[in-house]
Amino acid sequence: MNAFLRAWVTLFLMLITLLCAAPTRAEDGYDLWLRYRLLAPEQAKLYQDHASELIIGHATSTQSATRSELQRGLNGLLGRDISLSDTVTRDGAIIVGTPASSALIARLSLNTQSLGNESYLIRSVVVDGHAATVIAGREDIGALYGAFHFLRLLQTGRPIDHLDLHESPRVKLRVLNHWDYLNGQVERGYAGASIWDWWKLPDWRDPRYTDYARANASIGINGTVLDNVNAGATILTPVYLEKVAALADVFRPYGIRVYLSIRFSAPMEIGGLKTADPLDPQVQAWWRAKADEIYKRIPDFGGFLVKANSEGQPGPEDYKRTHADGANMLADALAPHGGVVMWRAFVYSQTNPEDRAKQAYDEFKPLDGRFHANVLIQVKNGPVDFQPREPFHPLFGAMPKTPLMMEFEITKEYLGFATHLVYLGPLFEEVLSADTMAHGKGSTVAKVIDGSLEGHTLTGMAGVANIGTDRNWSGSDFNQANWYVFGRLAWNPTLSSRVIAEEWVRMTFSNNEAFVKPVVDMMMGSREAAVDYMTPLGLLHLMGPGHHYGPAPWDASESQADWRPVYYHHADRLGIGFDRTRTGSDAVAQYAPALAAQFNDIKQTPEQYLLYFHHVPWDYRMRSGQTLWSELISHYTQGVDDIKQMRETWSQLEGYIDAERYHQVATFLAIQEKEAQWWRDACVAYFQNASGLPLPTGYAPPAHSLNYYESLSFPYVPGFSSW
Repeated sequence: MNAFLRAWVTLFLMLITLLCAAPTRAEDGYDLWLRYRLLAPEQAKLYQDHASELIIGHATSTQSATRSELQRGLNGLLGRDISLSDTVTRDGAIIVGTPASSALIARLSLNTQSLGNESYLIRSVVVDGHAATVIAGREDIGALYGAFHFLRLLQTGRPIDHLDLHESPRVKLRVLNHWDYLNGQVERGYAGASIWDWWKLPDWRDPRYTDYARANASIGINGTVLDNVNAGATILTPVYLEKVAALADVFRPYGIRVYLSIRFSAPMEIGGLKTADPLDPQVQAWWRAKADEIYKRIPDFGGFLVKANSEGQPGPEDYKRTHADGANMLADALAPHGGVVMWRAFVYSQTNPEDRAKQAYDEFKPLDGRFHANVLIQVKNGPVDFQPREPFHPLFGAMPKTPLMMEFEITKEYLGFATHLVYLGPLFEEVLSADTMAHGKGSTVAKVIDGSLEGHTLTGMAGVANIGTDRNWSGSDFNQANWYVFGRLAWNPTLSSRVIAEEWVRMTFSNNEAFVKPVVDMMMGSREAAVDYMTPLGLLHLMGPGHHYGPAPWDASESQADWRPVYYHHADRLGIGFDRTRTGSDAVAQYAPALAAQFNDIKQTPEQYLLYFHHVPWDYRMRSGQTLWSELISHYTQGVDDIKQMRETWSQLEGYIDAERYHQVATFLAIQEKEAQWWRDACVAYFQNASGLPLPTGYAPPAHSLNYYESLSFPYVPGFSSW
């Protein structure tokens, strides 16, 4: 081959490689992880041998949804229509259903009776001499979940020739909490307005609602709370219940139940009563009648979510009743219909407590065992408020007679909103794998949540949604990963956040290994980077009060002490940190004895929680040998450096995905670097002023004076609503 011909062949091969690496069509993120783009030719050909025909019924709405999803996915991934059939006629058939809906599955003796209602199996079998794949559940919803799992195998390039998979959810209620108001606003929402168009419901059922249900079902989410925990009582009026029923109709084929956040004072506000006392017979009768009304419209209604006696919200304590009195009254109204009450343990009162971190434990621990069987206590992952890092909530493991339901925040209220790339999988995994020591070693938070530690069958996990009307649903493409990882961990709290991240990257962007590994590495390091440039070494709540945007460690403007950033760090000339030891607020005593002893001892306390539990002198020697002051500056600087490295990594990946999504991520990373530097400089300027210490050698000073950072104002921060 002469040199000229070799050059042309080389150029041709380079063009082919480029065309395979980069998609030719523009993407806007709407398809989430359900893109179903054509696989690479060699992969598609391999799978085509296992997808010759589809045998599936469509007698029920869930069967129709399953059939539609498989046709959509297989046709898109393999680049050809998959024929429908009633019998197996050749190798490669895919058989989907239940023993009741499929005669083929019934005669395969797959022991589906051992499956739970939402469980499924995927198995390679031989039918009438032909190799086939069966996706079976005991109920239709299990078969749907199995279909999504099968498509995920194809999307991520996994082998499917010798399958024997059996999946069951570890958690019963896997629920999104929407902090959406009826006027379209979303509290702590950074992806546009609420997706619920209440004005046009019930008549106009936006196709987006079906796509929302598809996305949730694909990761096993089976419930949605439609309205904000700070909402009024209007959602319970007949005109709005009709709208709620319309959404329930859309979601039902996908196994998703609707729930409502309710206002405890609703009997007074819309019922005309003079009291909402949970022990008043008229109040009890009102709630029973309201439950009957709801279930008449929505037979599979899930139940109520309640925020009571917190941040000014009404509740049973207004009448000198307990949280158990309030929750049980609602539970009794729902019980005949199979509904549940999710009662939030976020109970920060308007009066300043000794230590805000202790209040939920102090109020709920004495009530253990006093809640009715259909009540779950919904507890935030940490004792303060969804911070970039805080220790697990001490209630986990402390209420053995009461089901506790995890509440994570998917929306990034304290983590840079929509523009910062912060993958929350490591945060969720860190909390779920934490050992409560409630029954000795191995008593993890995950075992509390899934009921295995105390033998509870009613279990749950909730995530505060990050979904809005933005075309890409979540404000940025990488924020979609936090919705995804929540669902996967709600299904199984012991999964690896790295494995989930890799799944998501392959489904959302590309299967190209040259793209997947660096992006997964970026994601896995992103949460630690955010902790470093925001709140390292156990600091927390340094964000601007109210809107929670940007650094404000100096702020003492809020009327309530425990809403002020200065409350949480106590920085002065002597040191920094909140003393929660036995000589301080004694919050350590709320943990199991072994953990309490560890957290009480400054030498044993993990340094990532050091300033959460201890007020530490600036010259205290850290395990690195540096002083606390030097270590603090090192962490703040490292956080910024990590974002710079993320930008550099992303800059090397142009061409592997569509230009539209690539450039948005690049722009958002630039914003994140700028704001990480702001965080670092503002906090360093403040803590230097508080300590009176010079900067350690080799570290750049803040770009501006402390007065400059204190003068910044942000009156129109998105997602901030005054209730």
